[in-house]
Amino acid sequence: MAKTDVSGLSQLGAHTELPASPAEAVLERVPFGSKGQGTAVRFTAPEFTSLCPMTGQPDFAHIVIDYIPGEWLVESKSLKLFLHSFRNHGAFHEDCTMEIANRLVDLLSPEWLRIGAYWYPRGGIPIDVFWQTGPAPEGAWIPDQGVPTYRGRG
Repeated sequence: MAKTDVSGLSQLGAHTELPASPAEAVLERVPFGSKGQGTAVRFTAPEFTSLCPMTGQPDFAHIVIDYIPGEWLVESKSLKLFLHSFRNHGAFHEDCTMEIANRLVDLLSPEWLRIGAYWYPRGGIPIDVFWQTGPAPEGAWIPDQGVPTYRGRG
């Protein structure tokens, strides 16, 4: 088995402060040694938090990111720090979701990526945001995200 080149990483294995904003967060990547095998990778952030840009009140989501890597994998510590940097960031649900997706696509150039952001209701209306780069590659096993539609007491 080939050793993964981690020489370009600046956060893994080091004390790293939480970035003040998503724009300041550094996303890092490592080479993917199994390109072309249809490997699907899933990250789940069940306690994602951002702020409403109008009221400053917290908004909460369960976010699921699935991707099929090309040449690169996202380094998980940098992804965690990036996602946590939204805690004091004011943006609408749709903008937060797409900022995450766009940063990952720009960093990784994946074969395929989808994001499901299942936002909890505040003010009575849950807002779920879904996006993907295109159809999933044929033959790839990509499980359902398994997050049911919000029902409340219904």
